[in-house]
Amino acid sequence: MNDDKMSSNSVEAEYMDIANRNAWPIIYQKIGRECQTYPYTCMEAKKPQNKPLNRYRDVNPYDHSRIILKRCERDYINANLVKMEKANRKYILTQGPLAFTVSHFWLMVWEQNSRAILMLNKIIEKNEIKCHWYWPHGVGEKHKMVLNDVKLTVVQISEEDCSYYSTRVFKIYDLESSESREVVQFHYTTWPDFGVPTSPLAFLEFLNKVRSSGALGPDVGPAIVHCSAGIGRSGTFCLVDSCLVIIEKEGRDSVNIQQILLEMRKDRMGLIQTPDQLRFSYQAIIEGAKRLDPGWKEDQKMEESIYSAVAEENEEEAPPPPPPRGESLSRAPVRPLPAIPTSTSLGNLNYARQESSSSDECPPTPPARESSSATSSQASSADDEDDEPTPTHIDSGDTTEARDTLRRRRTRELADRVSAMKRRARDAEKWHAIKRSLYKPLTITFGFLIAGIFIYSYVKH
Repeated sequence: MNDDKMSSNSVEAEYMDIANRNAWPIIYQKIGRECQTYPYTCMEAKKPQNKPLNRYRDVNPYDHSRIILKRCERDYINANLVKMEKANRKYILTQGPLAFTVSHFWLMVWEQNSRAILMLNKIIEKNEIKCHWYWPHGVGEKHKMVLNDVKLTVVQISEEDCSYYSTRVFKIYDLESSESREVVQFHYTTWPDFGVPTSPLAFLEFLNKVRSSGALGPDVGPAIVHCSAGIGRSGTFCLVDSCLVIIEKEGRDSVNIQQILLEMRKDRMGLIQTPDQLRFSYQAIIEGAKRLDPGWKEDQKMEESIYSAVAEENEEEAPPPPPPRGESLSRAPVRPLPAIPTSTSLGNLNYARQESSSSDECPPTPPARESSSATSSQASSADDEDDEPTPTHIDSGDTTEARDTLRRRRTRELADRVSAMKRRARDAEKWHAIKRSLYKPLTITFGFLIAGIFIYSYVKH
């Protein structure tokens, strides 16, 4: 890798060099090859009694850094404690809870003295359930969640919608000790699976909100960070936060992004799943470092609408099957990298990927799907959630009222889409339940009918 000492300008120069050479897949694969030499094991995750507790069969916690539950029948949960000593940061990275691991999740929050949950995914993405709804469905005692197996109760105190993310405050009651504690959930709702946020600006504002709550400080337990698998979006968040802390504490000559990522991967496998996410991490770190400069002016901020947005896809198409998560740990994706968004701070770092690329930069393109729209969906990665409404570009002369109107319309459209997706998922589940309920009686009836025919034929002859 590069030298450990690297100035902010050097990081920017490195970024521009990689972008000019279209080398993000190469750099990403190089990091993956170095991680393959790590000697760490995942024996607990592969035990027969623990395998059902893993959301993905190829994303397992390392034994040396896994979180061990104390007050539970099983001490296993798919989660790792990721330490970045140079930044004085600790995070617990975990998968989105399954229906039968919700109580384990809340027990981990309680036992680790965590004061924040950073949820970077939506419950349903591309008509696929990526995380079980693990918190109360309403505010107040009447909606409280009682977890008898771990002797905890969770009550939602408040909820606030902040456009592209939401915050919720919960109170956890320990039924054994009668103690209670408040925990804040920061829910980023517009970050697609295997993708990146709409802009570095939006992400940095979310990060500042989390930091200002004190949830990442050394005087409280490590924050719980999760997406679906707990490695892609979660790893991106932790990498950017740690690098910016190091720059803030030790100056611009103190950060090597690739080396820090390798250090973090020693505690949890596969952090950052795509070259896109690695490139976005560079963007956010460069932008954040410039904002730490005393000469940076607040009026340099630009509207979120100037950044490239996730393309909207036809939701009526059946979602392609999700790829094995393990492929993202060692292979570059087949899709070309999209154009890089610009900003005042990033300046001229907008390098579009060339149409042609050498064969050693990308693996062969997979066979085309039956429909053109499905092919487009697969090219943008199988689990990529591209169902956000595409924002209309807002000229600098537009009024604040017009921007607020557009933002409200987008929020309503998004809410309608999510409602429709949940409705389709419920209808599909009801249909499967009906089929399962009819299967057994029809099978028995058909068996009696066949037996009657044989008996009748035997008696007759």
